[in-house]
Formats: sequence, structure tokens, C-alpha cells
Amino acid sequence: MTVILRLTGVYHADGGLIGELSYVARKLAGSGHCELCDITHRGIRAKPEWDAWVRSLPVPYDLVHLNERSAAVREFSDGLTPCVLAHTDQGLRLVLDRAALARTAGDVSAYAAALSEGVREAGLSWPDDAAGR
Repeated sequence: MTVILRLTGVYHADGGLIGELSYVARKLAGSGHCELCDITHRGIRAKPEWDAWVRSLPVPYDLVHLNERSAAVREFSDGLTPCVLAHTDQGLRLVLDRAALARTAGDVSAYAAALSEGVREAGLSWPDDAAGR
């Protein structure tokens, strides 16, 4: 099985003050939405339950905005955002797409379950599961 080395969640919005303000304006106007933002944030702050859940993971989890992606993540995720990618020794793999994120309805527990399912469906494993545990 392919082992996950780290995860990257890619928001469907630019970062920085102008990017954030633009996203809020689009969201209020009903013309922009990011399902991953709904999971990780309440208003302008990260959800405490999100922060606690991320700390429990066996791998690092990075969150990036569209304008903050590395070249590899940008190339892989163009047209797929928001999404969650797994970094493996065999390259990037899509774990959750927009539809899967939307099904969580912004709930961190539902997201955790969706991520577990996405990892399983992608044929991936967590580092501590690699030995068949």
C-alpha cells in the first residue's frame, strides 16, 4: 500500500488580505464558496475542533490558498479546488474532491470520516498502518 507522507488541503480562494476580502465579498454576493473553508473556519477564525483534529493526525497537514500552492500542487490541483491531496513517495493523489467536501456540510467529524474513506478508496495508508497494523 502507498503510504501518506503529508496532506495538503487547497482552498478555492486566494490568500492574503485582498484575496480574503475578495472571497468574503463573493461569498456574501452568493457567487463564491469554498467547502474546505466551511470545514476549517467559523468566520475568520479556525474552528477549535479543526485544530485539535489536525494535531491528532500522524502526518503534517498543510492548508494553502490558490496563490500559495507549490508548482507540483498547482499543476495537480488546477480545476479541482477545493480539494485534499496526499503526498506519497509515488507522487500526489487526490483524496477528497469538492463534492466529498460538500457532503460534510462543514462538520469536522464528518470531514474526518470522509477523509478516512477517501484514504481507503485511494488505496493509501497512514504511516502507522503501513506495517499492516
